[in-house]
Amino acid sequence: MNLVIVESPTKAKTISKFLGKGFKVESSFGHVRDLPKSRLGVDTENNFEPQYIVPMKAKKNLNALKKEAEKSEKIILATDEDREGEAIAWHLREAIGTKDKKFERIAFHEITKKAIEEALKHPRDIDIKLVNAQQARRILDRLVGYKLSPFLWQKVARGLSAGRVQSVAVRLICEREEEIEKFKKEEYWTIGAQLETQNEKPEKFETRLVKIGEKTLDKFDIKTESEAQKISEDLQKQNAKIANIEIKKEQKNAPAPFTTSTMQQSAGQRLGFSAKQTMMFAQHLYENGLITYMRTDSLNLSEDALMGTKDFILKNFGENYALPSPRKFKTKSKGAQEAHEAIRPTDTGKTPEDLKNSLDEKEWELYDLIWRRMVASQLPEAEFENTKVDISAGDYLLRSNGVTLIFDGFLKVYPTKIAENILPALQESQKLKIDKINPEQHFTEPPARYNEASLIKTLEKFGIGRPSTYAPTISTIQERGYVEKNEQRRLYPTETGKIVNKILVENFPEIVDIQFTAKVEEEFDEIAEGKKEWVPVIKDFFEPFAKNLKEKYETVTSQKTEEKTGEQCPECGKDLVIKRGRFGKFIACSGFPDCKFTKKIPETPLNIKCPKCAEGDVIRRRSKKGRWFFGCSRYPNCDFVSWVLPGTQKDATVKE
Repeated sequence: MNLVIVESPTKAKTISKFLGKGFKVESSFGHVRDLPKSRLGVDTENNFEPQYIVPMKAKKNLNALKKEAEKSEKIILATDEDREGEAIAWHLREAIGTKDKKFERIAFHEITKKAIEEALKHPRDIDIKLVNAQQARRILDRLVGYKLSPFLWQKVARGLSAGRVQSVAVRLICEREEEIEKFKKEEYWTIGAQLETQNEKPEKFETRLVKIGEKTLDKFDIKTESEAQKISEDLQKQNAKIANIEIKKEQKNAPAPFTTSTMQQSAGQRLGFSAKQTMMFAQHLYENGLITYMRTDSLNLSEDALMGTKDFILKNFGENYALPSPRKFKTKSKGAQEAHEAIRPTDTGKTPEDLKNSLDEKEWELYDLIWRRMVASQLPEAEFENTKVDISAGDYLLRSNGVTLIFDGFLKVYPTKIAENILPALQESQKLKIDKINPEQHFTEPPARYNEASLIKTLEKFGIGRPSTYAPTISTIQERGYVEKNEQRRLYPTETGKIVNKILVENFPEIVDIQFTAKVEEEFDEIAEGKKEWVPVIKDFFEPFAKNLKEKYETVTSQKTEEKTGEQCPECGKDLVIKRGRFGKFIACSGFPDCKFTKKIPETPLNIKCPKCAEGDVIRRRSKKGRWFFGCSRYPNCDFVSWVLPGTQKDATVKE
């Protein structure tokens, strides 16, 4: 009997379907060893030796795996193909410790019968380079978190924590907020004109003013209403005729198949999923054998997948939609692992319609998106006919652009927002009537706050983090109370997030420096490739960091200024003061730690009666995870809760 070990029960169940009686598939339920939570767990005096332990929750299952291993001829480690999966396999081998047994490592991009059988034919040893790259990341993040967090406790508030990649993400969000706060809007005007043909059946179409005399108009050339009005009045008096018609055919390229980043972005934009939700649904699809591995930055596609998709296209769409040869993509992501594959269905022939009744609704929506993106990547470009019409009117030049879809190509399965604008039949020198002039006022807009999709795109652009880190990074900064979402699902920093970011930027610039963080990621890649040893990388970071941290304990002024409320503690009689905690300010006894009395700072009355009991008032509350919501002041006697303020569309995260 051969023992096959994977990470999850679902994955074990799927793989069991493909293996014969000579195999038993068991799950490790993730990592079986990790650094301890109660202490640093890294020997900084002895080459940063990690002090791994078996967590209490893993002991029972590990003992069961050891017993199965004793009875097995061979132990096959079939964890995921990335660095995390390689590390789990290594920890399993170390923890099981059955020295007289033969361990084999197999890896695969998808959980299908063919992929599993092929992997079993080509077992390999554990790649210690990948393990070391994962260990380096884990140890460096532990050193930053466990060394820097106590500093924040002392200088700002208990319960705060710092993370390497998370701190950079918070900095990006804080800097965007500063841009928005400093932004000063600027007024400008545009002038549109509705023209009408003078045919037997007149047709109207829209144009815009683009040139006055020899001057091509820039965005801010018309600054005031009076300027716009003067131009409009003069333009209305002119005779218009077509000066030039230019027709061009243009193509819109088909999109590449998904990587982790682009999947998270598209699922956010099209389906409204958070990055965390997207990865959870994708994990289920992968473990059930429906899609390839979902943590990847590669755009590679297997020959089997390309041929299978082409056959599907020929059968269902016809030869007009079949490419003469498969379209292949090259990733532009820094440090992408080209040996991996893009995210795609394991079988293009399994259409979303085929799975409609066998998947959870959200999982089906994500599968549908992944399937469509894969098929679209192998469909022809969409073709358009663009018509540019220039109209002279005295000293003015107006322009209208027509867009007509000629061939839908990839849009057949992966629609995008493309507005057609069909113009009437026009000829050069044709006279037109100026029907209406439309001057319009505009104001420049501040840069938009990040949403999850745009933040992930920025992190990837700068090479910060890797596919497996985007979702947990965004979840963590919200759970820590550094960042919240508004009603448009845009991310903004809390007061605590701003304070922590300011301290890190001023005193630990390397922790939140974009280039430095990206450089560390590159060094992890070099460790994985065997070009660098992991200990010197950690040492080069830690020694100056530890020296700087020691100095900052002495020189940085505490932010824990406490303001008296004018009230006395009901338990001990000492003054009550305002303190700052993980989720902002609260009222506490000045006699802490002898007296642990605390209470919330009263919310500003919203002057809205509870819609459920009509007795209590609607107030803002915060959930255990730190998210704001509206509730009844009579709780627990009344259990009314809502994310939206009753009678409005206002989200609870919006500051009053």
